[in-house]
Amino acid sequence: MSDRIIAFQGAPGAYSDLACRGARPELKTLPCAVFEDAFDAIREGAADLAMIPIENSVAGRVADIHHLLPESRLHIIGEHFQRIDHHLLGVKGAGIGDLTHVHSHVHALDQCRNLIRELGMTPVMHADTAGAAADVAARGDKTQGAIASKLAADIYGLASLKANIEDADHNTTRFLVMAREARIPEPGSGPLITTFVFRVRNVPAALYKALGGFATNGVNMTKLESYLIGGSFQAAQFYADVEGHPEDRGLKLALDELAFFSHEVTILGVYPAHPYRQRDRG
Repeated sequence: MSDRIIAFQGAPGAYSDLACRGARPELKTLPCAVFEDAFDAIREGAADLAMIPIENSVAGRVADIHHLLPESRLHIIGEHFQRIDHHLLGVKGAGIGDLTHVHSHVHALDQCRNLIRELGMTPVMHADTAGAAADVAARGDKTQGAIASKLAADIYGLASLKANIEDADHNTTRFLVMAREARIPEPGSGPLITTFVFRVRNVPAALYKALGGFATNGVNMTKLESYLIGGSFQAAQFYADVEGHPEDRGLKLALDELAFFSHEVTILGVYPAHPYRQRDRG
């Protein structure tokens, strides 16, 4: 199957749209209202892939996505790190001094607090950055600005009044590329990431024992997060990223030990590590 369409959550010009175009410029992008719609697009054949944000270096993990990934019955086949360059947008002919209100997603507003405070603008929350840009364009009011991508400015006919307005210069979002079928690389084919979820048995030191095998077998765990499931404060599921292939001796032994002390271990994907990881490590 040749990949032709990649789905994302958000309006055209969203940062997920920008990530799609940066990582897979040969594909057409398909905007979806919610994450579930992007997953459905793959399952129903309307899209071949989906670009799903999972965490941001400033805002942390994306809400609900850890629940949705295992439930999607899809597979992670890649990752992409997208630098987030926020632009202050206005209608054509507006100047920064004309702005009294700025519209955007709550995370984008939080990531640009210094400029918002400096200019004395009133923040207005929207469901997403690109949607905010579209609303500002539709109003045509010089006093209303938006925080969004340069791509959104181009799509909706807005002017970029100031670029790179985010407070943190490391603002980066990690995305996962999802597909209907797994595409597992061969062992030893380069730096790889294995992503899985698991639940530990309700016994003392269960998590400590379950994870001990990764340390004793020299496996580097780059991410571990817990979240509640089933409405219970005692039923936690864990999401983990580790370096390596499940057939590598060390990781295979670690996963065997994990399975002994836990249950419902599900591998969500084995995929090439993005080059950004090496830059970030250096």
